[in-house]
Amino acid sequence: MALLEVKNLRTSFFTDAGEVKAVNGISFSLDHGKVLGIVGESGSGKSVTAYSIMQILAGTAKIHPDSSIKLNGQELVGSGEKVMKTVRGNKVSIIFQDPMTSLNPTYTIGHQLMEAIMLHTPRNKAQARERAIEMLRLVNINEPEKRMKQYPFEFSGGMRQRIVIAMALACEPDILIADEPTTALDVTIQAQILELMNSLQKELGMAIIMITHDLGVVAQMCDEVIVMYAGSICEQGTADEIFYNPAHEYTKGLLRSIPTANSTKEKLEPITGTPIDLLNMPAGCPFAPRCNAAMKVCLNHRAEPKDINENHRAACWMNTKKDFEAGNLVLDNNNDAKAEGGEDDE
Repeated sequence: MALLEVKNLRTSFFTDAGEVKAVNGISFSLDHGKVLGIVGESGSGKSVTAYSIMQILAGTAKIHPDSSIKLNGQELVGSGEKVMKTVRGNKVSIIFQDPMTSLNPTYTIGHQLMEAIMLHTPRNKAQARERAIEMLRLVNINEPEKRMKQYPFEFSGGMRQRIVIAMALACEPDILIADEPTTALDVTIQAQILELMNSLQKELGMAIIMITHDLGVVAQMCDEVIVMYAGSICEQGTADEIFYNPAHEYTKGLLRSIPTANSTKEKLEPITGTPIDLLNMPAGCPFAPRCNAAMKVCLNHRAEPKDINENHRAACWMNTKKDFEAGNLVLDNNNDAKAEGGEDDE
């Protein structure tokens, strides 16, 4: 059984302008000890997916009741706040992008670590202090006993992020969600934090959901990858499949837009255009208006996810070539797709 199983997750924000479908029917699973990367541009639904799992959404947001989020077989959707309090921290923890938003500037590091430990575990104050010092040592904070008495402003950005990681892992969660954990840090500190997370993941055997727009982070950390666009999953598979055999035009565009060791003399190819308005979702592929390979069928019909192989699937019309060749799908005179022998659904 998968550690985490998400099926048909739909999360919307209800505004005066209408319903914003931030996450629109996504499904995936996460096994024990694995690292799952969720990538995509800003606004693609990555963070909302994470917040839906932990149910820490804004008041205007709602998870649709036909969604399913199972943790170790336990259904979380509709389970209530009492159940979720036992899940957050104990079973699923989260690290946010800016560590200063996770730390209270008016309390010492030791106070905040001990408070989190006593809230989520049966440890008393003395035991919580011992555990807090142990966790600071685990994330390579020197002189942890002395650091316990210091305030967040006395630490650098990288050290604050280490403290937040220590706080997230203090209760030994099954899953750590890392929401853009290195974006606010410089490149050198980013590398140190990623190396720390990688070593802790192997040492503690926990699963990680890494949310990022940085494909370099994904290549370094992740076993499996989900590529999201406009609230939907474009493509999902192993990291090797996504990087070496991309099957969705959006994924290919992301890969073309990042520098590599072999592209120093070549111009990068940015993805042109802007993301669609989630209040007015198109009938077809949401990426089609920005896609250089788009056909008319892409504008009028959304492709269903199709297995590329047992470890890889994508929702792109470019992958239906075999269906066209086999006669299972044809194009009419307007380049719309329809099943052989059937009626066009327009």
